[in-house]
Amino acid sequence: MGFPTKVQLIKRKSSEQWYINFPSAVAQAMEFARGEEVEWIVEDKSLLALRRPSPPPPVLKKTLPSSTSSRRSGNNAPQSSSKHVSSNEPNSSP
Repeated sequence: MGFPTKVQLIKRKSSEQWYINFPSAVAQAMEFARGEEVEWIVEDKSLLALRRPSPPPPVLKKTLPSSTSSRRSGNNAPQSSSKHVSSNEPNSSP
């Protein structure tokens, strides 16, 4: 979801300053701290990216459940046999 924001310009006699303000909802969702340093990256003339050198730690750890690895290795999968047994032959174990 996008948040429309206007670019502001303040012109002084010897300089000019450009401002882009974050909507409060964006700043709160990103958990910005007052005085936090960020870095602007110009991807192209239609995309301006903001990088945080020191982002806060994630709230949730992203880990795979331990049962996923055992399923992939085949430990819990049923065993299949490639030997064809006719109904007339006695059942023998391989």
